[in-house]
Amino acid sequence: MAVDYDLVVIGGGSAGLVAASAGAQLNAKVALVEVEHRLGGDCLHYGCVPSKSLIHAGRVAHDVKHAAIYGIDASIHDIHIREALGHVHRVIDTIQEHDSTERFESLGVEVIYGKGQFSDRQTFTVNGRDLKARAYIIATGGRPSLPPISGLKEAGYLTNLNVFSIEHRPESLAVIGAGPIGCELGQAFSRLGSQVSILASRNHILPKEEPEAAQVIQAQLESEGIQILTQTRAKEVRVENGKKVIVTDQGDRIAVDEILVSAGRVPNVESLNLQTAGVDVGKQGIQVNAKLQTSNPKIYAAGDVIGGYQFTHVAGYEGAVALQNALILPTKKADYRVIPWATFTEPELSRVGLTEEQARKRYGDDLMVLRHDFDHVDRALAEGAGIGFAKFITRKNGEILGAHIVGPAAGELIHEVVLAMSYKLKVGALKSIIHVYPTLAEINSKTALQLTKQTYAQNTRLQGILRGFFNFRRSIGR
Repeated sequence: MAVDYDLVVIGGGSAGLVAASAGAQLNAKVALVEVEHRLGGDCLHYGCVPSKSLIHAGRVAHDVKHAAIYGIDASIHDIHIREALGHVHRVIDTIQEHDSTERFESLGVEVIYGKGQFSDRQTFTVNGRDLKARAYIIATGGRPSLPPISGLKEAGYLTNLNVFSIEHRPESLAVIGAGPIGCELGQAFSRLGSQVSILASRNHILPKEEPEAAQVIQAQLESEGIQILTQTRAKEVRVENGKKVIVTDQGDRIAVDEILVSAGRVPNVESLNLQTAGVDVGKQGIQVNAKLQTSNPKIYAAGDVIGGYQFTHVAGYEGAVALQNALILPTKKADYRVIPWATFTEPELSRVGLTEEQARKRYGDDLMVLRHDFDHVDRALAEGAGIGFAKFITRKNGEILGAHIVGPAAGELIHEVVLAMSYKLKVGALKSIIHVYPTLAEINSKTALQLTKQTYAQNTRLQGILRGFFNFRRSIGR
């Protein structure tokens, strides 16, 4: 069968853009199909970029409110949400230039805007055109899931798809879901003047994180006036006297101006006619093997559409893996051994590898838990940010199993540990690095040093030998 393209990429988000640009630069003939009339995907327009921009605006407001502790007399007269969101959209527009149609076309990618579907196992049809390729990569991403709450649709709600386009700041906001998006946006809106309540279905927020690290974030949010209702689910939404009233399974009634739904994501697969293409789909998304190959060996999938780690950096990595297998030889397997992520609240929370509970189940007593608090890091104290800690989980031989940092710049600080784990360096490598003083990065070496301290404290024989050695030296010195 004659083919028109070496590769057709379906979806112009992080995974799709990586695959399309790299494929074209390898001189393959590539078509990129995107349903929206712009590239960049969820991260650029509705996720990482706008949320971090709004978080920064909230942080500025928070710093001004608390400037007095540094001897600075400042006050906030008003907060204009439209101007704050104007900053958000200026950032998006700036980054959009890197993901523009023109840039990808200059690389040799044929960009096609339209909604398409597979018409058979080897053909993707869009705008009445049949695209035939040697291989396909599906990277259509995901969208917010809507929990089955009676009356929610009728009352109206926000998600990350439309929250950055609101015209007025809600005086009160309820956030359904206490994952990273809910906590980040909840804190940002609170700092910009909204009264915020967060509904968490578990016994603490951020349930995928180390519980004691999540508790630091929860305590900070509550100290800023955010109401957090744990082990609570929204059961019904009513509209009463112009307010949206959430009735919970615990009997609470929360009256707010707006509701932000942040309760997970679902893959964008419905319109692709994947059954005709012979592509199996499970509950989490398109099913793939370790090479990101679907049940149709000519079709690969990457990013949020396959579930798993739903992060932009993972989507980009998967796009590169799928590209290599689709265009060259299907030999590369996706390696998820070392996947870092961060929640960009203040303080930030970052993680890589196993939690303490996961490590204990796997390694039993062959475990060391190393911890150092930010209130013993001089730079953190100098910046009034001595909240939180670093926690490394290792085996007794120093092999790093996981790391959790909650505190200032945690999303940046985790990368030393990521590098060590990626190259299978033991925790002693972090202890041996000479860090600039005073920097926040000292938290890594100070935490790593705890293995030496704990090992020595448990080795009474070595303590006795050293005690005898120094006693002997002092005696002959006299």
